[in-house]
Amino acid sequence: MRPPTGGWRGRVGVLAIGLLVAMLSGPDGAQAQDRRDPVRETVDQVGVAIGNAFRSFGDDLGQIFRGQTRRTVDIDRKYRPGTIVVRTRERKLYYVTERGQALRYGVGVGREGFEWGGTARISRKAEWPDWRPPREMLERQPGLPTYMPGGPDNPLGARALYIGDTLYRIHGTREAHTIGAAVSSGCIRMLNNDVIDLYDRVKVGAQVYVYH
Repeated sequence: MRPPTGGWRGRVGVLAIGLLVAMLSGPDGAQAQDRRDPVRETVDQVGVAIGNAFRSFGDDLGQIFRGQTRRTVDIDRKYRPGTIVVRTRERKLYYVTERGQALRYGVGVGREGFEWGGTARISRKAEWPDWRPPREMLERQPGLPTYMPGGPDNPLGARALYIGDTLYRIHGTREAHTIGAAVSSGCIRMLNNDVIDLYDRVKVGAQVYVYH
């Protein structure tokens, strides 16, 4: 019996074609590509839903942080490098990097009745600071804890820079939607990524100007 034309290459080709046909055919001989796979359809539907959700989430973030992202800007040359300038009406904090240049960050500021302004210095810094609400705050909000250890759930966020001997701090927050708003009891809030960046730049003793 003579082998098929083409020798062993021909036999391999015939086997490959037969295997492909078998893979594409169901048990009743119907082509698999014509059959619906409910599992695959469900996976596809979930994928579309997740994609839509992330796009919506991205749009929401864009609304929240529009104009609040960190960037380098010009600033009055009277401020020395290393100085912090907070303009509460603008909802912006400036860290002076060199004469006439600063990094600008979006911040949350004190709500109505808690606005303030003045000049002080950074008295200390803390990573993942503990939170002890002042007596005045506890009187206004009796349900608050008297102490909360530092961590992701702490209202002071990842870092805190204490302003002089005041009750006020520049600190992080887990409530990103408050950046650009006036909602705090006088402290200056920043995104955790931003306050970590600022923390690494600022030295204890740095001059702070807060303008209302």
